[in-house]
Amino acid sequence: MELAKRGVRGANPLVGAVILDADGNILATGFHRGAGTPHAEADALNRLGPLSAHDAREATMVVTLEPCNHTGRTGPCSQAIIDAGIGNVVYAVRDEGEEASGGAALLLAAGITVEHGLLETEALELNHRWFLARSQHRPFTTLHLAQTLDGRIAAADGTSQWITSPGSLLHAHEVRSRVDAIVVGTGTVLADNPRLNARDEEGEPLARQPRRVVMGLREIPADAALKDDENWEQIRSHDPHAVLAQIHAAGSSHVLIEGGSSIITAFLAEDLVDEIHLYQAPIFLGSGRQSIGDLGVGTLAEARAFRLDPIEGESVRILGADTLTHLEPIPAMLATGSEAP
Repeated sequence: MELAKRGVRGANPLVGAVILDADGNILATGFHRGAGTPHAEADALNRLGPLSAHDAREATMVVTLEPCNHTGRTGPCSQAIIDAGIGNVVYAVRDEGEEASGGAALLLAAGITVEHGLLETEALELNHRWFLARSQHRPFTTLHLAQTLDGRIAAADGTSQWITSPGSLLHAHEVRSRVDAIVVGTGTVLADNPRLNARDEEGEPLARQPRRVVMGLREIPADAALKDDENWEQIRSHDPHAVLAQIHAAGSSHVLIEGGSSIITAFLAEDLVDEIHLYQAPIFLGSGRQSIGDLGVGTLAEARAFRLDPIEGESVRILGADTLTHLEPIPAMLATGSEAP
């Protein structure tokens, strides 16, 4: 499980894999580093030294999620395990997805011993929002929230660039390069005229770019910076469910919400935020635009509860003068009563 926590959240779950010999000694380990990179099983197999056919049959792979039976950006892990001659597989959680499921059946048909359920509760908790997003047929949704210590995203005169530091900006652009789509409201486009692309430290476009999505009814100016190419669209709706459904139907599995306040509030109010990257600058404004509006919370017991994300190295970081806090909703299995654990 600790191996899985080395990864990054997004279109794929956090997954770790360990290959053991017949005596329980570790032969190789692997974990998934994000969309487009080798899955944990393939990563472990790539790190595995030469084994005789006998030793491979005696070896056991222990993995967080049922090995996939799907060819996407990478090949099916179940077939890679078969090709490597590994004789035993133990996984924590079944993969119920339409595309990737069936790996265990393929392994069994190849004569491999397969067991599941080891650390299942822990694995479900680790990826609880990824499982929820997939069950709701929507993209995994990350919220970008850059604000002052008193929760403002713009001053009283509307100025907002740049509240946070260059270090925060660089990290935000790295996240942009990992997602499939980025969503802002028409108000943000009209106020800030953002490019919404992913750029490096020198301001040059990164190799992988998200699709730029504008949510709202107001017209976008013809000379808007985000119209630089065809990799953008406007979804004329204020309904976050409808917006995610349309983005999902177009093939996006990971979405980044960047604002403004009304958009952020809408996604939070509908419990559609699976993780938050909270960038806080060490300044107070005292007035100005709040980062979050009315969530319909009337009493403390109704508060939207989040926790520090347990993935390795990401919970709290210092970025220049700013603090980045990585949060996720408290799993339903842990949310008992009105008190957060």
